[in-house]
Amino acid sequence: MLKLIYTENCFYLEHLALSLEEWVEQRVILALRVGQPLHFEPSIASFLLPVELPGVERLKAEVQQHDAEVMELSVCDAEYLEVTLQGSWLSDSSENAVGVLVTMMSDHTEFFLRKLW
Repeated sequence: MLKLIYTENCFYLEHLALSLEEWVEQRVILALRVGQPLHFEPSIASFLLPVELPGVERLKAEVQQHDAEVMELSVCDAEYLEVTLQGSWLSDSSENAVGVLVTMMSDHTEFFLRKLW
């Protein structure tokens, strides 16, 4: 599973060995115990990769073969490729741009995308 963390100033991408269900269960229990509001919904998230990055063509092939329903790759301009992922958005409110998107795809594509990022 990939976890994309959006903060006010940064973006991070992590690989987690947990299933989506296990991670959500742990996150819900934590929110209940600390009294934190929790908003959870299907969503998408995007980030950019340089077009000239070694391995981008291989990523495109992996996505077409295994993960086209979860990931889309689009050329933004001459320098960047936009990676758009479908997953589940988790934050403390429906209006917050700070939060986490979790998504699952083939293990190979997850590893490769994390390596490129």
